[in-house]
Amino acid sequence: MSVVALTAKRLRELSCPADKTKENIWDAKCKGLMLELRESGGRTWYVRYTDARGKQRQLRIGDADVISLEQARKRTDELRGQIALGRDPLEEKAVLRQVPTFAEFANERYLPFVKGYKRSWNTDESLLRNHLVPALGNKYLDQIKKDDIVALHHGHRNAGAAPSSANRALILLRYIFNLALKWEVPGIIKNPSAGIPLLEENNKRERYLTQEEAHRLYGALQDSESKMLRFIIPMLILTGARKREVLNASWADLDMEKRRWRIPITKSGKARHVPLSDGVLNLLAAVQAEQAQWPAACKNSPWIFPNPDTGKPYVQIFCSWDTARKRAGLPDVRIHDLRHSFASFLINAGRSIYEVQTILGHTQIKTTQRYSHLSQETLLAAANSAVDALGVAFGPTLALAAPDAIAALPANG
Repeated sequence: MSVVALTAKRLRELSCPADKTKENIWDAKCKGLMLELRESGGRTWYVRYTDARGKQRQLRIGDADVISLEQARKRTDELRGQIALGRDPLEEKAVLRQVPTFAEFANERYLPFVKGYKRSWNTDESLLRNHLVPALGNKYLDQIKKDDIVALHHGHRNAGAAPSSANRALILLRYIFNLALKWEVPGIIKNPSAGIPLLEENNKRERYLTQEEAHRLYGALQDSESKMLRFIIPMLILTGARKREVLNASWADLDMEKRRWRIPITKSGKARHVPLSDGVLNLLAAVQAEQAQWPAACKNSPWIFPNPDTGKPYVQIFCSWDTARKRAGLPDVRIHDLRHSFASFLINAGRSIYEVQTILGHTQIKTTQRYSHLSQETLLAAANSAVDALGVAFGPTLALAAPDAIAALPANG
């Protein structure tokens, strides 16, 4: 090992001594810069430094036949400046080697994780396989930028996907990167999808039953050929539960003393409790009376609403439901609209949005607000409350207006 005042001419003259396999030459004009000469004729620039813990380390700059002396000195000065500011180039390189590609992280960490708790994990797997991995799979997580995600989000929409479908891709990406941050995956210091707005979804169809429609539907259910549909549909309306939650409900999940129904497996993956109203208790009593007439093989089923032919939960009820809703003159009402309607009935009865959120089991208040439809009657009563508050200054004047004049007001706005 020797220290040499390197020049371009001197550099060309240097070679590894014949009696050695390797020789290190230090540049007298640039601290830390070292040239490694090998018997094979190869020559490589290195910078040697001491890290924050006092350990001597050596970082490869590159091939001396490609990188000139001046370039090597400039790079050495840059690296020594970074080291003086507390950065360790070798440590940063080690971190970069640990950063997974998007495909590796999705398949080796994300999917195994969600399979353990998320019932809809297969939907995520399909979205990853068909859209996200083809677009981002070969990129390392720290290489994925906001522009990449915006391009994917809008590209999915421009390819013909509905806004809701494009938004699902963005929401999944956001969740994946949030998990990477939470798990402290090397190289991930922020979520590149943060702040990207969702596309406006104009396909959110809102349908709520009126009281009169609910009564018509109830009447149609009594004529259904399905023995349990007349109990299942009212249970959905009276609890706001999801279809599969009701179909899989068991007697063991009911706590009659505390008047609550424990739903062990929900969409969020967490158990929740639904209060048993007087109407639900009456419904359950009617179910027990119905099942008491069944054959012994079926009437002792652990399920609350089993198929009387098998004693097991129904796989699907669409055909009988479709017949009943059409008979009631409500062909556009979907089963999930019953959940919407339940929320609407609660809100219009003056219950708080928090109460509705808790009963429905929503994790976000925003979801509940979508369902919290206020009827025209409730809104009109709210508007009239302003008249009541103003009192004699306004109320009597309006009340004394000629009936004929009020009747003459245009029917449409």
